[in-house]
Amino acid sequence: MVMKNLMRRFVFTAAMCGAVMPMAAQSKVEYALQADIVSQYIWRGQDLGDVSLQPTLGLAYKGLSLTAWGSIGLSDPGNTKEFDLTLAYRIGGLNIGVTDYWFNTPNDRYFSYAAHKTSHVFEANVGYDFGPLAVQWFTNFAGNDGLNKDGNRAYSSYVELSAPFNLAGCQWTGTVGAVPYATSFYAETNGFAVTNVSIKAMKDIRITKSFSLPLFAAVTANPSTEKAYFVFGLTLRP
Repeated sequence: MVMKNLMRRFVFTAAMCGAVMPMAAQSKVEYALQADIVSQYIWRGQDLGDVSLQPTLGLAYKGLSLTAWGSIGLSDPGNTKEFDLTLAYRIGGLNIGVTDYWFNTPNDRYFSYAAHKTSHVFEANVGYDFGPLAVQWFTNFAGNDGLNKDGNRAYSSYVELSAPFNLAGCQWTGTVGAVPYATSFYAETNGFAVTNVSIKAMKDIRITKSFSLPLFAAVTANPSTEKAYFVFGLTLRP
């Protein structure tokens, strides 16, 4: 079933966070080019795969950004490949965006958008960064969404609070995320469910005078499924 395959392999990021967050406003065109290698693919508290390569390519201008993000499992040749496109806009602390998620499962075509048959999932999000705390709301509005208790489109949603801080020479982010109502999209949640409680640490390791290697690690718990995960990763940039 497409939805089952989707959820097993589904990507914040963003990462370890799954939706890609919009890049900061710039007065000139800026680019993002990098690749993350992660020991496990955890997205919003869901286990979506083992060791994965996750590249990012993006452009931003005056708060408007277009980002391509992908994921492919390295431990299993049959792993589903993911390709996401995000169009976003940021002004001050406010950000809005739309993401097109797509999964290359067998016999699925990228340019197939037929209702109830497409492998695309379309998600809208809005959020605000208050500085010490940021809040984001995500809702699927079209595509291969999950179902609610009545068997209708759930308009599956996810809300997340995150707080960055510095400690012991590392950059840390604490996150709490929840699914507000019943949907089969997020591990068959039957109502409000806390699905993501995580703490992530990031640090640049200097290799040479001109090159540093960003490393990160995260501990994530999903109270709704009673699962916990430890993820390690590194980021490669030009």
